[in-house]
Amino acid sequence: MEWAERADDGAVRVLVGIADVDALVPRGSAVDADAAHNATSVYAGADVFPMLPLALSADRTSLLEGEDRLAIVVELRVAADGTVERADVYRALLRNRAKLAYDDVGAWLERGGAPPESVARVPELSAQILLQYDAARRLQAERDRAGALDFETIEARPVTKGGAVVGLAVVHKNAARELIEDFMIAANVAIARFLEAHGSSGIRRVVREPERWARIVEIARRYGDALPDAPDSRALAAFLARRRAADPLRFPDLSLSIVKLMGPGEYALDRPGHDPGGHFGLAAEDYSHATAPNRRYADLVTQRLVKAVLAGAPQPYTDDELGSLAAHCTEREDAARAVERTVRKTAAALLLASRIGDTFDAIVTGAARKGTFVRLLDPPAEGRVVRGEAGMDVGERVRVRLLSVDPERGYVDFEGTEG
Repeated sequence: MEWAERADDGAVRVLVGIADVDALVPRGSAVDADAAHNATSVYAGADVFPMLPLALSADRTSLLEGEDRLAIVVELRVAADGTVERADVYRALLRNRAKLAYDDVGAWLERGGAPPESVARVPELSAQILLQYDAARRLQAERDRAGALDFETIEARPVTKGGAVVGLAVVHKNAARELIEDFMIAANVAIARFLEAHGSSGIRRVVREPERWARIVEIARRYGDALPDAPDSRALAAFLARRRAADPLRFPDLSLSIVKLMGPGEYALDRPGHDPGGHFGLAAEDYSHATAPNRRYADLVTQRLVKAVLAGAPQPYTDDELGSLAAHCTEREDAARAVERTVRKTAAALLLASRIGDTFDAIVTGAARKGTFVRLLDPPAEGRVVRGEAGMDVGERVRVRLLSVDPERGYVDFEGTEG
């Protein structure tokens, strides 16, 4: 939940409310043990397997409209140039005044005109959202100057009708989603710095420099652009901005290539005076995951660390425990992504079952010992190239023919074709 106020000097005071999940899921409880085992919610297409019971995550530990809820508040003072001049963290009791839809609010912010009914029915909400949008754009501008990478990847989810997969729907970025993303990033940075400033260990979210930077340089060269030999987020961000402006239609394909080459993030123990690394994609030296304790266990652990600092209590976890939890959360996140990929592939296999032999335009998304993988441009289905894959590399546009599908195992197999 978010709230904003404009200061006399033009700065904007932003409050980001995070549900106090720990209040109802105490450490050592049966629910906590189950949440620790799951470590993350799994989004499997049409169904969700939540980290916490729905009675909590969808109700009692959720900031529902019209309900009083315990929360942790991150207060940010955002200057005109987008820098966070001051940040504070404290406990509070919050009431959510309105539950809004990303698509409706995003369309209004981007196109102007009359606000959607969900906004118009709450007095002064229009002005509040516009002020939040102003603050979010300031934060984004400052991140851009620091070299944060702005991607636009395609996230496809299955569309079902009568129990059958009839399509793959794509979730697009919009101004409302970006507003929340900007606030969440700023809050996660503030939490990491808050713990560090108070001498508390924690769990950082780390995205290291791309191991396949040379391939990213090669892709840039293919577009007539040049990147330095060593990883440089500012240079890469500038390249991405130029490509978005030059070819917005195909920019998601380029984004996907760079994301795949950057590699996944991980959780790491952060001890005072021992920096585990920053977040290359966000150009942030200090970054935690703290804003989603309902669906990520690392966030719940971080919330307990924050509450201990606020209470002047001893750190609730040893460094060894935090290190083990970081490794476990990374492993569970990787496993969840594998499940989500399998579900997407199963949906794609069902959708493409009647198109064996058809040829498609695709982009190479993976090329390693385990195989060569592509995503079709239309429909945005993923699969493996099992024949004719020699010489393919991440980021290339290719033509592939559908050879077979196996919905039970989530297999979609292609062969490469010429022309």
